[in-house]
Amino acid sequence: MASLTPRIVIVMGLLVTAAVASGQVRAGQPQDEFWQALERLCGKAFEGRLVSYDESLDAGWLPQRMVIHVRRCEDQQIEVPLFVGENRSRTWVLTRHDDFLRLKHDHRHEDGSEEAVTWYGGHTTDPGRGWRQVFPVDDYSKALFLTNELEGSITNLWYMEVVPGSHFAYGLTRPGRHLRAEFDLSETVEAPPAPWGHE
Repeated sequence: MASLTPRIVIVMGLLVTAAVASGQVRAGQPQDEFWQALERLCGKAFEGRLVSYDESLDAGWLPQRMVIHVRRCEDQQIEVPLFVGENRSRTWVLTRHDDFLRLKHDHRHEDGSEEAVTWYGGHTTDPGRGWRQVFPVDDYSKALFLTNELEGSITNLWYMEVVPGSHFAYGLTRPGRHLRAEFDLSETVEAPPAPWGHE
């Protein structure tokens, strides 16, 4: 049996090399692992709740039912609407680039038009982990926040976590502020209607 070991190792190596070449796997790439974990949720909806919040800022969210729907998945873009009660204004838009992932927040009015503060977000600046990616605020968003007198948001840092079978988490942190929502991945719920502006 010992004489077969080198052959087995060679065959396994060839299989991994073929998978990498075909684009199925990029060994050791946490962002690819994160993306693939998110893709596996495509078409599914999950219920969640706030687990960290500021009562003075987030009180309106607390009594509301919260649901995410991994609604649209393409090779380079995934859209995840967030529903808070009857409010369908928010969609997280993740795009995949060669060296980073970008997170943007698409905010719409009920008639589908864009809100004044929309398309803000940031992109990863390090590989992160296969289950967690962090998105520091970008320059476009800083300018947008300053224009709209939201100076406190110019140090925003967002993060997402995907732990299969356990939870999806979305968080916002900055000095004095930590918002975190967790969604239960162990059980799906009925998908909500389309978010505003995406019918």
